[in-house]
Amino acid sequence: MSIFTRLKNVIMADLHDLLNEQEQRNPIALLNEYLRQCEKEVEKVQKLIERQRLLKQELLREYNHAEHLKEKRKYQAEIALKAQEEELHQFAINEQQQYEERASKLKQALEQATKQLIDLEHKYEEMKHKLKDMHIKRMELMGRENIARAYSRINQVLEQHNSEKNHFVRFAEIENYLGELENRINNRYDTLTFDARIAKLEKELKNQETDSNS
Repeated sequence: MSIFTRLKNVIMADLHDLLNEQEQRNPIALLNEYLRQCEKEVEKVQKLIERQRLLKQELLREYNHAEHLKEKRKYQAEIALKAQEEELHQFAINEQQQYEERASKLKQALEQATKQLIDLEHKYEEMKHKLKDMHIKRMELMGRENIARAYSRINQVLEQHNSEKNHFVRFAEIENYLGELENRINNRYDTLTFDARIAKLEKELKNQETDSNS
């Protein structure tokens, strides 16, 4: 394998990978590119049909002209024969044969051009129908892609909403815990201060009793 062949294979492989990557990233954009290429091909066929029609018209004109000259030389040969002008008669006969052969060839060419034109027109119509079908298919795919994107967005919003709800739930749980903790601390504080106050009162009462006895 030559270096040029290997280089060509590498380039084609890279191009194929690039197209695959593009298709995965944005399949509709790649489909639009393919459709544009198909439209160009349809336009090329349309131009070929126009050229074929012009060719057919030109062949028809040449055929009619050859037929006209053939009949003209045939009539002139008859006139020369009646006038016993052998040289003119022979010239007219030769011309008649040449125009007859030319008309025969032109007729074959005209029939072939007509057949080719009909084939091109049929293929052109088929290509237009296929192109229309592909455009309709593209619209269907675009609709499905839009629906998929919409559902994806809806799911993202719902997930975000659920995430926010989870945050709120977690925040509420922390607030409840802080409230319970505050209540326990306050209760413990109240209990400790109550015991301290009772102990103080008890001490004061004992001191008073001691003073009374003395």
